[in-house]
Parts: sequence; structure tokens; C-alpha cells
Amino acid sequence: MNSSQPSTPIILITVDVEDWFQVENLRPWFPHSRWEVLPSRVESNTHRLLDLFDSFDRKVKATFFILGWIAERYPQLVRRIKQRGHEIASHGHNHLLNDQMDNKTLQEDLHKSKKLLEDISGEQVFGYRAPCFSINDAILKMIQDTGYAYDSSYNSFQRHGRYGRIETNGKRHYGIALRIDNGFFDLPVSNLQVSGQTIPWGGGGYFRLIPPWLFRAGIRRILKRENAYMFYLHPWEIDPDQPRVAEARGVPALRHYINIDKTHDRLTRLIGNFQRCEFRTCTQYLSAMVGAEFAAFQKPARLIEAEMRGSEIPILGGRLQPDF
Repeated sequence: MNSSQPSTPIILITVDVEDWFQVENLRPWFPHSRWEVLPSRVESNTHRLLDLFDSFDRKVKATFFILGWIAERYPQLVRRIKQRGHEIASHGHNHLLNDQMDNKTLQEDLHKSKKLLEDISGEQVFGYRAPCFSINDAILKMIQDTGYAYDSSYNSFQRHGRYGRIETNGKRHYGIALRIDNGFFDLPVSNLQVSGQTIPWGGGGYFRLIPPWLFRAGIRRILKRENAYMFYLHPWEIDPDQPRVAEARGVPALRHYINIDKTHDRLTRLIGNFQRCEFRTCTQYLSAMVGAEFAAFQKPARLIEAEMRGSEIPILGGRLQPDF
């Protein structure tokens, strides 16, 4: 472990901000062309998460990986997340799987979402997470070249068909962070190692499937080994009243709907049970663990504001002046 390892265990809660109809498991019924006419629930669900995070004595500071498509339509939601003290990061723009886009389309998606979020929030966006963890080494290099300081798309569980792989051998560790290149890092989703096997333990559907007592025990085991734990979820996972797709059957339906009525309560208990830990954003964690190399990447706020001053943000074909 790095010498700057914090004495208090760290939990990184991350939220992939997308709506219920944008998930890959429901894509056959909700192609991108239908999104505009579907009832959105992302704003109210994200506000519920913000309120939950603020309800604890030890406040939760989280990282919100926001879909550009959402940010275009709900810029006020991006600002509210920032105002509540959380980190703004990118989840891409159109929730297309990275390994299914050509290089030009992917470059545009990476750049568009980053610039949009920076224009709305007035702050530099450091982090990126790929839809469905669809990542590889070549895509990682494109993310770095777009100007991100870190990626959080690597999930070491390899029995899921959409999760990608990256080369981790020989990479220097800073806590749970991996140094990919000069000034560029990866923050992988946390998984459990049992007898040489990787068990998915980072959140999402696994959090809803695994019994809460067992999930908490797994987190304690990860914290004992790594002193940090990366958790992810989506706003739609706390929304049992979202429209149901009657045609969805089998694995897609299981992944999307299992125990969705219990997620909010389980998350509340989870955070409450780990109040001895610190809940930090990804950037806060990297700043503490990596230090000068990561800090050098960050532009002073005055330079960001100067770049944004007078700029205009395209929102649904109109123009919206940034309000900082």
C-alpha cells in the first residue's frame, strides 16, 4: 500500500446518473429514438439520494457520473449535485457501449459529455465511467487523451458479457487506485476475492441480490484488506414505482427488477452501519493517495471560470447561459 494510506477506512459511493429506460437490459424495448417521449424519473430519484446522503451525522460525499443526455435536459440537476458538495463526473453522452462505437463516435461522446458538464457546473471534470464498464486498454488511452484524470470503468469480474478488461500487471497501486500513465489513474469497482475467485461485490444488481448481512460482511473484508471500498448504484434502483416492462423476461428482468423495492432501505442501513468510515469523492481519494502527481492535473478554479465566461451551452437545440 502507498505510504499515504489514510488511517480511517474510506468508502467511495458512486452514482451512475441515468434514467430507468436508458439501461442496457431494457434496450430492446427502449431504443435511443424513443427516449424523448418516455416519462423521466431521474431528477426525483437523484434528489432522494441527495437527501439520503445528507441525512447522516457523517455526511456522504459521493461522485455522480452523469450521462450527458441527462445533463442537457436537466442542467439544474447537475448544479444541485454540485451545490450539495458532491463531485461531477462523466458517464458518457448517449449511454452507448464503448466497444460498439467506432473511434470517431467514441471520441465525440467522450468530449461532448465532458465539455457539457464543465460548462454547466463551472468546474473541471476529472472522472469518467463507461456504460456497463465497457472498457479496454485502447479505450482507456482515448479517455486519457480526451483530458480526463481518471477512469472508473474497470470491473474485475469477468463472467459478465459486457464488462471489459484492461492490463493491470505491473501497474503501481495507490490504495485501490492504479497508475495507468503519467497523471492518469484507474479507480476500479471493488470486488471480493475468495479462494482465488472474483465475486462481484461493487453494488448495482449484486447489492440488491446478495443478502444485506452478507454484503456488509464482504465490505468489511474488502476494507480490512484495502482500507477502501468502491460502491456504485443508479437512481432508478431506488424507484419501485417506475414503469414496468411486461415483456422483459429472464436475466434482463432479473437484473433490473430484483429487490428494487428494498434498495433505498438497504442503502440507508449500509451507510449507517459504516459511519466509522469516511465517505469521499473519487477526486478527494486520489488527491489524498497520489498527491502532487494528481494535483498537478487540476486547473485552478480561476482558469476554469475564465474559460467558461461568456460561453453558451447548447440545451435541446436552444441556448442556456451558465449561472455560476
